[in-house]
Amino acid sequence: MLQVNQIKCPINHSKPQLLRAISRKLDCGEEQILDYKVLRRSVDARKKPDLFFQYTLAVSLKNENRILSRKKKDRDISLYEPLEYRFPQPGTVPLHHRPVIIGMGPAGLFCGLELARQGYRPLLLERGQDVDQRTKDVLNFWNGEKLNPDSNVQFGEGGAGTFSDGKLNTLVKDSSGRNRKVLETFVEFGADESILYDHKPHIGTDKLREIVKRMRKAILDAGGEVRFSSHVTDFCIQDGKITGVCINDSEWMDCEVVILAIGHSARDTFERLLGRNLSMEPKAFAIGYRVIHPQSFINQSQYGKSDVPELGAAPYKVTAMASDGRGVYSFCMCPGGYVVNASSEMGRLAVNGMSYSGRNSSCANSAIIVSVTPDDFHYDGPLAGVYFQRDLEEKAYRAGKGSIPVQTYGDFRSKIVEKNNMKLSGTETEAFCFEPKIKGKYEMADLTEVMPDECNKAFVEGMEQIDKKIHGFANPGVYLCGLESRTSSPVRILRDDNLESNIKGIYPCGEGAGYAGGITSAAMDGLKIAQQIGAVYQP
Repeated sequence: MLQVNQIKCPINHSKPQLLRAISRKLDCGEEQILDYKVLRRSVDARKKPDLFFQYTLAVSLKNENRILSRKKKDRDISLYEPLEYRFPQPGTVPLHHRPVIIGMGPAGLFCGLELARQGYRPLLLERGQDVDQRTKDVLNFWNGEKLNPDSNVQFGEGGAGTFSDGKLNTLVKDSSGRNRKVLETFVEFGADESILYDHKPHIGTDKLREIVKRMRKAILDAGGEVRFSSHVTDFCIQDGKITGVCINDSEWMDCEVVILAIGHSARDTFERLLGRNLSMEPKAFAIGYRVIHPQSFINQSQYGKSDVPELGAAPYKVTAMASDGRGVYSFCMCPGGYVVNASSEMGRLAVNGMSYSGRNSSCANSAIIVSVTPDDFHYDGPLAGVYFQRDLEEKAYRAGKGSIPVQTYGDFRSKIVEKNNMKLSGTETEAFCFEPKIKGKYEMADLTEVMPDECNKAFVEGMEQIDKKIHGFANPGVYLCGLESRTSSPVRILRDDNLESNIKGIYPCGEGAGYAGGITSAAMDGLKIAQQIGAVYQP
Protein backbone atom coordinates (compact mmCIF):
# COMPACT_ATOMS: atom_id res chain seq x y z
CA MET A 1 0.00 0.00 0.00
CA LEU A 2 1.00 3.60 -0.53
CA GLN A 3 0.57 6.43 1.93
CA VAL A 4 -0.89 9.43 0.13
CA ASN A 5 -1.01 12.84 1.82
CA GLN A 6 -2.77 16.10 0.93
CA ILE A 7 -5.96 14.74 -0.63
CA LYS A 8 -8.58 17.49 -0.43
CA CYS A 9 -12.34 17.26 -0.96
CA PRO A 10 -15.35 19.41 0.01
CA ILE A 11 -16.79 18.43 3.40
CA ASN A 12 -19.97 17.10 1.75
CA HIS A 13 -18.10 15.04 -0.84
CA SER A 14 -19.17 11.63 -2.09
CA LYS A 15 -17.07 8.46 -2.32
CA PRO A 16 -16.70 8.86 -6.13
CA GLN A 17 -15.35 12.38 -5.56
CA LEU A 18 -12.73 11.04 -3.16
CA LEU A 19 -11.73 8.31 -5.63
CA ARG A 20 -11.31 10.95 -8.36
CA ALA A 21 -9.13 13.03 -6.03
CA ILE A 22 -6.94 9.97 -5.31
CA SER A 23 -6.56 9.14 -9.00
CA ARG A 24 -5.59 12.74 -9.82
CA LYS A 25 -3.01 12.78 -7.04
CA LEU A 26 -1.49 9.46 -8.18
CA ASP A 27 -1.94 10.24 -11.85
CA CYS A 28 -3.60 6.89 -12.47
CA GLY A 29 -6.99 5.61 -13.56
CA GLU A 30 -9.66 4.96 -10.94
CA GLU A 31 -9.72 1.31 -12.03
CA GLN A 32 -6.15 1.05 -10.65
CA ILE A 33 -7.39 1.77 -7.12
CA LEU A 34 -8.20 -1.49 -5.33
CA ASP A 35 -8.98 -0.14 -1.89
CA TYR A 36 -8.14 2.65 0.53
CA LYS A 37 -8.47 3.47 4.20
CA VAL A 38 -8.42 6.82 5.95
CA LEU A 39 -5.38 7.35 8.16
CA ARG A 40 -6.03 10.97 9.04
CA ARG A 41 -8.70 13.57 8.36
CA SER A 42 -8.67 17.24 9.27
CA VAL A 43 -10.70 20.29 8.35
CA ASP A 44 -9.22 22.88 5.98
CA ALA A 45 -10.98 26.19 6.67
CA ARG A 46 -8.42 28.51 5.07
CA LYS A 47 -10.97 29.58 2.44
CA LYS A 48 -13.98 29.75 4.76
CA PRO A 49 -16.90 29.57 4.30
CA ASP A 50 -15.72 27.06 1.67
CA LEU A 51 -14.71 24.11 3.84
CA PHE A 52 -12.74 21.01 2.90
CA PHE A 53 -11.57 17.75 4.40
CA GLN A 54 -7.85 17.10 4.07
CA TYR A 55 -6.98 13.40 4.01
CA THR A 56 -4.00 11.14 4.51
CA LEU A 57 -4.85 7.75 3.04
CA ALA A 58 -3.39 4.26 2.72
CA VAL A 59 -4.15 3.20 -0.84
CA SER A 60 -3.90 -0.28 -2.36
CA LEU A 61 -3.21 -0.20 -6.10
CA LYS A 62 -2.58 -2.31 -9.15
CA ASN A 63 0.96 -1.78 -10.42
CA GLU A 64 1.87 -0.15 -7.11
CA ASN A 65 5.64 -0.23 -7.60
CA ARG A 66 5.38 1.37 -11.02
CA ILE A 67 3.24 4.20 -9.70
CA LEU A 68 5.57 4.72 -6.74
CA SER A 69 8.58 4.85 -9.05
CA ARG A 70 6.86 7.37 -11.30
CA LYS A 71 5.93 9.59 -8.32
CA LYS A 72 9.16 9.18 -6.34
CA LYS A 73 9.81 12.94 -6.29
CA ASP A 74 6.40 13.66 -4.79
CA ARG A 75 6.87 13.96 -1.03
CA ASP A 76 3.16 13.31 -0.48
CA ILE A 77 3.47 9.74 -1.76
CA SER A 78 5.42 6.96 -0.03
CA LEU A 79 5.21 3.34 1.06
CA TYR A 80 2.73 2.84 3.87
CA GLU A 81 4.58 1.51 6.92
CA PRO A 82 2.16 1.19 9.84
CA LEU A 83 3.42 1.23 13.39
CA GLU A 84 2.74 -2.05 15.14
CA TYR A 85 2.22 -2.22 18.88
CA ARG A 86 3.92 -5.25 20.43
CA PHE A 87 3.81 -6.69 23.92
CA PRO A 88 7.26 -8.05 24.84
CA GLN A 89 8.21 -11.64 25.41
CA PRO A 90 7.53 -12.39 29.10
CA GLY A 91 10.38 -11.74 31.50
CA THR A 92 11.93 -14.32 33.78
CA VAL A 93 11.46 -12.83 37.28
CA PRO A 94 8.72 -14.74 39.14
CA LEU A 95 5.89 -12.74 40.72
CA HIS A 96 4.79 -13.96 44.15
CA HIS A 97 1.78 -11.61 44.20
CA ARG A 98 -0.36 -10.16 41.46
CA PRO A 99 0.51 -6.61 40.31
CA VAL A 100 -1.46 -3.92 42.15
CA ILE A 101 -2.71 -0.92 40.18
CA ILE A 102 -3.79 2.09 42.22
CA GLY A 103 -6.31 4.19 40.33
CA MET A 104 -8.75 3.48 37.49
CA GLY A 105 -8.29 6.50 35.27
CA PRO A 106 -7.05 5.95 31.70
CA ALA A 107 -3.53 5.02 32.84
CA GLY A 108 -4.74 2.41 35.33
CA LEU A 109 -7.46 1.04 33.08
CA PHE A 110 -5.23 0.51 30.06
CA CYS A 111 -2.39 -0.88 32.14
CA GLY A 112 -4.82 -3.22 33.89
CA LEU A 113 -6.50 -4.38 30.69
CA GLU A 114 -3.19 -5.14 28.98
CA LEU A 115 -1.75 -6.98 31.97
CA ALA A 116 -4.96 -8.97 32.42
CA ARG A 117 -5.00 -10.02 28.78
CA GLN A 118 -1.37 -11.10 29.06
CA GLY A 119 -2.13 -13.36 32.03
CA TYR A 120 -0.88 -11.24 34.97
CA ARG A 121 -4.24 -11.16 36.85
CA PRO A 122 -3.80 -7.56 38.12
CA LEU A 123 -5.68 -6.15 41.08
CA LEU A 124 -7.09 -2.66 40.46
CA LEU A 125 -7.83 -0.55 43.53
CA GLU A 126 -10.02 2.55 43.10
CA ARG A 127 -10.80 4.87 45.99
CA GLY A 128 -14.01 6.05 44.30
CA GLN A 129 -17.16 4.36 43.09
CA ASP A 130 -18.03 2.49 39.91
CA VAL A 131 -19.01 4.80 37.08
CA ASP A 132 -22.78 4.39 37.55
CA GLN A 133 -22.75 5.28 41.25
CA ARG A 134 -20.13 7.94 40.60
CA THR A 135 -22.39 9.58 38.00
CA LYS A 136 -25.21 9.70 40.55
CA ASP A 137 -22.88 11.23 43.15
CA VAL A 138 -21.67 13.88 40.69
CA LEU A 139 -25.19 14.80 39.56
CA ASN A 140 -26.34 15.04 43.18
CA PHE A 141 -23.43 17.36 43.94
CA TRP A 142 -24.21 19.55 40.93
CA ASN A 143 -27.82 19.71 42.15
CA GLY A 144 -26.75 21.09 45.51
CA GLU A 145 -26.01 18.07 47.70
CA LYS A 146 -22.84 17.72 49.75
CA LEU A 147 -19.56 16.86 47.98
CA ASN A 148 -18.41 13.26 48.29
CA PRO A 149 -14.60 13.59 48.58
CA ASP A 150 -14.03 10.08 47.20
CA SER A 151 -16.65 10.04 44.43
CA ASN A 152 -16.69 13.15 42.26
CA VAL A 153 -15.42 14.57 38.98
CA GLN A 154 -11.82 13.75 39.98
CA PHE A 155 -12.18 10.36 41.71
CA GLY A 156 -13.91 7.17 40.62
CA GLU A 157 -13.95 4.67 37.78
CA GLY A 158 -12.67 6.23 34.56
CA GLY A 159 -10.78 9.08 36.22
CA ALA A 160 -11.25 12.81 35.68
CA GLY A 161 -11.48 12.39 31.90
CA THR A 162 -14.81 10.58 32.25
CA PHE A 163 -16.44 13.94 33.03
CA SER A 164 -14.84 15.90 30.22
CA ASP A 165 -15.21 16.07 26.47
CA GLY A 166 -13.50 12.73 25.99
CA LYS A 167 -10.88 14.36 23.79
CA LEU A 168 -8.33 11.88 22.45
CA ASN A 169 -5.82 14.10 20.65
CA THR A 170 -2.30 14.20 22.04
CA LEU A 171 0.98 15.94 21.26
CA VAL A 172 3.00 12.90 22.35
CA LYS A 173 5.09 11.55 19.48
CA ASP A 174 4.39 7.86 19.06
CA SER A 175 7.08 5.57 17.66
CA SER A 176 5.76 2.45 19.39
CA GLY A 177 2.19 2.12 18.11
CA ARG A 178 0.74 2.84 21.56
CA ASN A 179 -1.36 5.78 20.35
CA ARG A 180 -3.04 3.65 17.70
CA LYS A 181 -3.48 0.83 20.22
CA VAL A 182 -5.32 3.19 22.58
CA LEU A 183 -7.67 4.40 19.85
CA GLU A 184 -8.31 0.86 18.59
CA THR A 185 -9.13 -0.23 22.14
CA PHE A 186 -11.67 2.55 22.53
CA VAL A 187 -13.26 1.47 19.23
CA GLU A 188 -13.28 -2.15 20.42
CA PHE A 189 -15.36 -1.10 23.41
CA GLY A 190 -17.83 1.10 21.60
CA ALA A 191 -16.28 4.34 20.31
CA ASP A 192 -16.99 5.44 16.75
CA GLU A 193 -14.36 4.38 14.21
CA SER A 194 -13.86 8.02 13.20
CA ILE A 195 -11.59 8.48 16.22
CA LEU A 196 -9.00 6.38 14.35
CA TYR A 197 -8.49 9.10 11.77
CA ASP A 198 -10.03 12.41 12.89
CA HIS A 199 -7.47 15.12 13.58
CA LYS A 200 -9.27 16.03 16.82
CA PRO A 201 -11.01 12.83 17.93
CA HIS A 202 -13.46 12.85 20.80
CA ILE A 203 -15.92 10.44 22.39
CA GLY A 204 -18.09 12.53 24.74
CA THR A 205 -18.64 11.98 28.42
CA ASP A 206 -21.88 10.03 27.94
CA LYS A 207 -20.33 7.42 25.63
CA LEU A 208 -17.08 7.28 27.59
CA ARG A 209 -18.91 6.11 30.71
CA GLU A 210 -20.28 3.07 28.87
CA ILE A 211 -16.89 2.29 27.35
CA VAL A 212 -15.26 2.36 30.78
CA LYS A 213 -17.74 -0.21 32.09
CA ARG A 214 -17.05 -2.54 29.17
CA MET A 215 -13.32 -2.24 29.77
CA ARG A 216 -13.82 -3.19 33.41
CA LYS A 217 -15.78 -6.29 32.37
CA ALA A 218 -12.99 -7.27 29.97
CA ILE A 219 -10.43 -6.97 32.80
CA LEU A 220 -12.56 -9.25 34.98
CA ASP A 221 -13.14 -11.72 32.15
CA ALA A 222 -9.36 -11.92 31.59
CA GLY A 223 -8.64 -12.80 35.22
CA GLY A 224 -8.13 -9.38 36.78
CA GLU A 225 -9.86 -8.09 39.88
CA VAL A 226 -11.41 -4.67 40.55
CA ARG A 227 -12.22 -3.21 43.96
CA PHE A 228 -14.04 0.08 44.47
CA SER A 229 -14.14 2.16 47.66
CA SER A 230 -10.58 0.92 48.19
CA HIS A 231 -8.48 3.92 49.15
CA VAL A 232 -4.78 3.08 49.47
CA THR A 233 -3.81 4.95 52.62
CA ASP A 234 -0.29 3.68 53.38
CA PHE A 235 2.68 1.80 51.97
CA CYS A 236 5.05 -0.69 53.55
CA ILE A 237 8.66 -0.25 52.42
CA GLN A 238 11.41 -2.67 53.44
CA ASP A 239 15.02 -2.48 52.26
CA GLY A 240 14.09 0.04 49.59
CA LYS A 241 11.34 -2.15 48.12
CA ILE A 242 7.56 -2.04 48.23
CA THR A 243 6.19 -5.00 50.19
CA GLY A 244 2.63 -4.01 50.95
CA VAL A 245 -0.18 -1.46 50.73
CA CYS A 246 -2.82 -0.56 53.28
CA ILE A 247 -6.43 -0.19 52.12
CA ASN A 248 -8.83 2.13 53.97
CA ASP A 249 -6.51 2.34 57.00
CA SER A 250 -7.44 -1.23 57.96
CA GLU A 251 -6.45 -3.95 55.48
CA TRP A 252 -2.82 -4.72 54.60
CA MET A 253 -2.06 -6.52 51.36
CA ASP A 254 1.29 -8.01 50.35
CA CYS A 255 2.68 -6.96 46.98
CA GLU A 256 5.94 -6.47 45.11
CA VAL A 257 4.77 -4.53 42.04
CA VAL A 258 2.63 -1.41 42.43
CA ILE A 259 1.57 0.84 39.55
CA LEU A 260 0.84 4.36 40.82
CA ALA A 261 -1.87 5.60 38.46
CA ILE A 262 -3.33 7.88 41.11
CA GLY A 263 -4.30 10.95 39.05
CA HIS A 264 -3.36 14.60 39.51
CA SER A 265 -5.78 15.22 42.41
CA ALA A 266 -4.66 12.48 44.82
CA ARG A 267 -3.06 15.01 47.13
CA ASP A 268 -3.35 12.94 50.29
CA THR A 269 -1.60 10.05 48.52
CA PHE A 270 1.22 12.38 47.41
CA GLU A 271 1.66 13.42 51.05
CA ARG A 272 1.76 9.82 52.27
CA LEU A 273 4.25 8.81 49.59
CA LEU A 274 6.47 11.77 50.42
CA GLY A 275 6.40 10.60 54.03
CA ARG A 276 7.64 7.22 52.82
CA ASN A 277 10.58 8.93 51.05
CA LEU A 278 9.39 8.41 47.49
CA SER A 279 11.40 10.77 45.29
CA MET A 280 9.31 13.54 43.73
CA GLU A 281 9.66 17.16 42.73
CA PRO A 282 7.39 20.14 42.08
CA LYS A 283 6.38 20.62 38.46
CA ALA A 284 5.23 23.57 36.38
CA PHE A 285 1.58 23.59 35.32
CA ALA A 286 -0.99 26.27 34.46
CA ILE A 287 -3.97 28.02 36.02
CA GLY A 288 -6.75 30.17 34.65
CA TYR A 289 -10.45 30.58 34.05
CA ARG A 290 -13.02 28.78 31.93
CA VAL A 291 -14.15 31.21 29.22
CA ILE A 292 -17.66 30.73 27.81
CA HIS A 293 -18.74 31.97 24.36
CA PRO A 294 -21.86 31.38 22.28
CA GLN A 295 -21.11 28.35 20.11
CA SER A 296 -22.56 30.13 17.07
CA PHE A 297 -19.88 32.81 17.47
CA ILE A 298 -17.11 30.19 17.55
CA ASN A 299 -18.61 28.44 14.50
CA GLN A 300 -18.68 31.73 12.60
CA SER A 301 -15.08 32.53 13.51
CA GLN A 302 -13.74 29.09 12.62
CA TYR A 303 -15.93 28.03 9.70
CA GLY A 304 -17.36 31.28 8.34
CA LYS A 305 -20.86 30.00 9.14
CA SER A 306 -22.84 29.92 12.37
CA ASP A 307 -24.00 26.35 11.73
CA VAL A 308 -22.22 23.57 9.80
CA PRO A 309 -24.20 20.33 10.27
CA GLU A 310 -21.52 18.21 8.55
CA LEU A 311 -18.90 19.27 11.12
CA GLY A 312 -20.92 20.05 14.23
CA ALA A 313 -19.70 22.45 16.90
CA ALA A 314 -16.37 24.06 15.99
CA PRO A 315 -13.31 23.79 18.24
CA TYR A 316 -10.43 26.23 18.48
CA LYS A 317 -6.89 26.29 19.79
CA VAL A 318 -5.16 29.56 20.63
CA THR A 319 -1.89 30.71 22.17
CA ALA A 320 -0.44 34.03 23.31
CA MET A 321 2.54 35.38 25.24
CA ALA A 322 2.29 37.85 28.12
CA SER A 323 4.74 40.71 28.55
CA ASP A 324 6.42 38.88 31.47
CA GLY A 325 7.10 35.83 29.26
CA ARG A 326 4.30 33.65 30.59
CA GLY A 327 2.57 31.44 28.09
CA VAL A 328 -1.20 31.93 27.81
CA TYR A 329 -3.15 29.30 25.90
CA SER A 330 -6.42 27.44 25.53
CA PHE A 331 -6.77 24.08 27.25
CA CYS A 332 -9.40 21.33 27.10
CA MET A 333 -11.66 23.23 24.71
CA CYS A 334 -15.24 21.89 24.85
CA PRO A 335 -17.37 22.68 21.78
CA GLY A 336 -21.07 22.62 22.53
CA GLY A 337 -20.23 21.97 26.17
CA TYR A 338 -20.66 22.93 29.79
CA VAL A 339 -18.48 24.28 32.57
CA VAL A 340 -18.69 21.89 35.54
CA ASN A 341 -17.88 22.04 39.23
CA ALA A 342 -14.90 19.67 39.45
CA SER A 343 -14.11 20.05 43.16
CA SER A 344 -12.75 17.16 45.19
CA GLU A 345 -11.99 18.75 48.57
CA MET A 346 -14.32 20.45 51.02
CA GLY A 347 -13.94 24.22 51.12
CA ARG A 348 -12.02 24.33 47.83
CA LEU A 349 -13.40 24.86 44.34
CA ALA A 350 -12.13 23.87 40.90
CA VAL A 351 -13.85 23.85 37.52
CA ASN A 352 -13.48 21.84 34.33
CA GLY A 353 -15.19 21.59 30.93
CA MET A 354 -17.42 18.80 29.67
CA SER A 355 -19.22 17.91 26.44
CA TYR A 356 -21.61 15.13 25.59
CA SER A 357 -21.03 13.16 22.39
CA GLY A 358 -23.48 15.35 20.45
CA ARG A 359 -21.71 18.56 21.48
CA ASN A 360 -25.10 20.24 21.23
CA SER A 361 -25.04 22.84 24.00
CA SER A 362 -25.49 26.42 22.79
CA CYS A 363 -22.15 27.40 24.38
CA ALA A 364 -18.47 26.70 23.83
CA ASN A 365 -15.99 26.84 26.66
CA SER A 366 -12.26 26.50 27.09
CA ALA A 367 -9.82 27.08 29.87
CA ILE A 368 -7.61 30.05 29.04
CA ILE A 369 -4.65 29.33 31.26
CA VAL A 370 -1.43 30.98 32.35
CA SER A 371 1.77 29.03 32.95
CA VAL A 372 3.14 28.92 36.49
CA THR A 373 6.43 27.46 37.74
CA PRO A 374 7.78 26.51 41.17
CA ASP A 375 9.04 30.10 41.48
CA ASP A 376 5.38 31.17 41.74
CA PHE A 377 4.37 28.69 44.44
CA HIS A 378 5.84 30.48 47.51
CA TYR A 379 6.19 27.15 49.28
CA ASP A 380 9.13 24.80 49.67
CA GLY A 381 9.38 21.09 48.98
CA PRO A 382 8.03 18.66 46.38
CA LEU A 383 4.39 19.46 47.19
CA ALA A 384 4.75 23.23 46.83
CA GLY A 385 2.46 23.21 43.77
CA VAL A 386 -0.22 21.28 45.67
CA TYR A 387 -0.28 23.87 48.45
CA PHE A 388 -0.36 26.66 45.85
CA GLN A 389 -3.37 25.01 44.14
CA ARG A 390 -5.17 24.63 47.45
CA ASP A 391 -4.71 28.30 48.34
CA LEU A 392 -6.21 29.41 45.04
CA GLU A 393 -9.09 26.93 45.22
CA GLU A 394 -9.95 28.21 48.70
CA LYS A 395 -10.10 31.74 47.29
CA ALA A 396 -12.37 30.55 44.47
CA TYR A 397 -14.64 28.83 46.98
CA ARG A 398 -14.92 31.99 49.06
CA ALA A 399 -15.46 34.18 46.00
CA GLY A 400 -18.48 32.12 44.94
CA LYS A 401 -19.66 31.40 48.49
CA GLY A 402 -19.36 27.71 47.74
CA SER A 403 -20.79 27.99 44.23
CA ILE A 404 -18.83 28.44 40.99
CA PRO A 405 -17.80 32.11 40.87
CA VAL A 406 -18.67 33.72 37.52
CA GLN A 407 -17.79 37.17 36.17
CA THR A 408 -18.11 38.84 32.79
CA TYR A 409 -14.83 39.46 31.05
CA GLY A 410 -15.62 43.17 30.68
CA ASP A 411 -15.98 43.58 34.43
CA PHE A 412 -12.89 41.49 35.16
CA ARG A 413 -10.81 43.32 32.55
CA SER A 414 -11.68 46.80 33.78
CA LYS A 415 -10.71 45.95 37.36
CA ILE A 416 -7.40 44.36 36.36
CA VAL A 417 -6.54 47.18 33.95
CA GLU A 418 -7.23 49.78 36.62
CA LYS A 419 -5.39 47.90 39.36
CA ASN A 420 -2.26 47.37 37.24
CA ASN A 421 -2.44 50.64 35.30
CA MET A 422 -2.39 48.63 32.06
CA LYS A 423 -2.55 50.29 28.66
CA LEU A 424 -4.42 48.18 26.14
CA SER A 425 -5.42 49.07 22.61
CA GLY A 426 -8.53 46.92 22.37
CA THR A 427 -11.67 48.47 20.86
CA GLU A 428 -15.01 48.66 22.64
CA THR A 429 -17.68 46.33 21.22
CA GLU A 430 -21.25 45.60 22.14
CA ALA A 431 -21.39 42.90 24.78
CA PHE A 432 -22.70 39.43 23.97
CA CYS A 433 -25.96 38.61 25.72
CA PHE A 434 -26.46 34.88 26.31
CA GLU A 435 -27.00 32.31 29.06
CA PRO A 436 -23.90 30.41 30.20
CA LYS A 437 -24.13 26.62 30.30
CA ILE A 438 -22.85 25.43 33.68
CA LYS A 439 -23.29 22.18 35.64
CA GLY A 440 -23.43 22.99 39.33
CA LYS A 441 -24.60 26.05 41.19
CA TYR A 442 -22.94 29.31 40.22
CA GLU A 443 -22.98 32.90 41.41
CA MET A 444 -21.86 36.19 39.89
CA ALA A 445 -18.75 37.18 41.83
CA ASP A 446 -15.41 38.98 41.75
CA LEU A 447 -12.71 36.71 40.32
CA THR A 448 -9.95 39.33 40.40
CA GLU A 449 -8.75 38.22 43.85
CA VAL A 450 -8.53 34.51 43.04
CA MET A 451 -5.34 34.28 40.98
CA PRO A 452 -2.12 36.19 41.77
CA ASP A 453 -1.93 39.69 40.24
CA GLU A 454 0.78 38.72 37.77
CA CYS A 455 -1.37 35.83 36.48
CA ASN A 456 -4.47 38.01 36.18
CA LYS A 457 -2.47 40.56 34.21
CA ALA A 458 -1.05 37.85 31.91
CA PHE A 459 -4.57 36.45 31.45
CA VAL A 460 -5.92 39.82 30.27
CA GLU A 461 -2.94 40.36 27.97
CA GLY A 462 -3.49 36.91 26.52
CA MET A 463 -7.21 37.47 25.97
CA GLU A 464 -6.52 40.72 24.15
CA GLN A 465 -3.92 39.06 21.91
CA ILE A 466 -6.29 36.20 21.13
CA ASP A 467 -8.97 38.74 20.23
CA LYS A 468 -6.76 39.89 17.36
CA LYS A 469 -6.87 36.33 15.97
CA ILE A 470 -10.53 35.63 16.75
CA HIS A 471 -12.16 39.06 16.69
CA GLY A 472 -14.72 39.19 19.48
CA PHE A 473 -13.03 36.56 21.63
CA ALA A 474 -12.43 39.19 24.34
CA ASN A 475 -15.99 40.50 24.12
CA PRO A 476 -16.99 42.09 27.44
CA GLY A 477 -20.06 39.84 27.65
CA VAL A 478 -18.24 36.50 27.66
CA TYR A 479 -18.25 34.69 30.99
CA LEU A 480 -15.27 33.67 33.11
CA CYS A 481 -15.63 30.80 35.60
CA GLY A 482 -13.01 29.99 38.19
CA LEU A 483 -10.84 28.34 39.02
CA GLU A 484 -9.23 26.05 36.44
CA SER A 485 -6.41 24.67 38.57
CA ARG A 486 -6.22 20.95 37.70
CA THR A 487 -4.71 21.33 34.24
CA SER A 488 -1.95 18.82 35.00
CA SER A 489 -0.16 17.38 37.98
CA PRO A 490 1.79 19.84 40.14
CA VAL A 491 4.11 16.95 41.04
CA ARG A 492 6.45 14.64 39.17
CA ILE A 493 7.25 11.31 40.81
CA LEU A 494 10.72 10.47 39.56
CA ARG A 495 11.32 7.22 37.71
CA ASP A 496 14.43 5.69 36.17
CA ASP A 497 15.10 4.16 32.76
CA ASN A 498 13.25 1.04 33.90
CA LEU A 499 10.24 3.22 34.79
CA GLU A 500 10.65 2.46 38.51
CA SER A 501 10.80 4.98 41.32
CA ASN A 502 13.61 5.08 43.86
CA ILE A 503 11.52 2.54 45.81
CA LYS A 504 11.85 -0.67 43.83
CA GLY A 505 8.61 -2.18 42.65
CA ILE A 506 6.76 1.15 42.48
CA TYR A 507 6.02 2.28 38.92
CA PRO A 508 4.79 5.91 38.72
CA CYS A 509 2.31 6.12 35.84
CA GLY A 510 0.12 8.57 33.99
CA GLU A 511 -0.92 12.14 34.56
CA GLY A 512 -0.80 12.16 38.35
CA ALA A 513 2.82 11.01 38.32
CA GLY A 514 3.70 13.78 35.87
CA TYR A 515 4.13 11.70 32.69
CA ALA A 516 0.97 12.50 30.75
CA GLY A 517 -1.55 15.23 30.04
CA GLY A 518 -4.95 13.99 28.95
CA ILE A 519 -6.80 10.75 28.29
CA THR A 520 -4.72 9.43 25.40
CA SER A 521 -1.26 10.20 26.75
CA ALA A 522 -2.23 8.75 30.15
CA ALA A 523 -3.53 5.58 28.50
CA MET A 524 -0.34 5.35 26.43
CA ASP A 525 1.75 5.61 29.59
CA GLY A 526 -0.35 2.85 31.14
CA LEU A 527 0.51 0.62 28.17
CA LYS A 528 4.17 1.60 28.47
CA ILE A 529 4.26 0.51 32.12
CA ALA A 530 2.45 -2.74 31.27
CA GLN A 531 5.05 -3.48 28.59
CA GLN A 532 7.88 -2.82 31.05
CA ILE A 533 6.38 -5.13 33.65
CA GLY A 534 5.85 -7.75 30.95
CA ALA A 535 9.50 -7.52 29.91
CA VAL A 536 10.69 -8.16 33.49
CA TYR A 537 8.21 -10.51 35.16
CA GLN A 538 6.63 -13.83 34.39
CA PRO A 539 2.82 -13.84 34.16
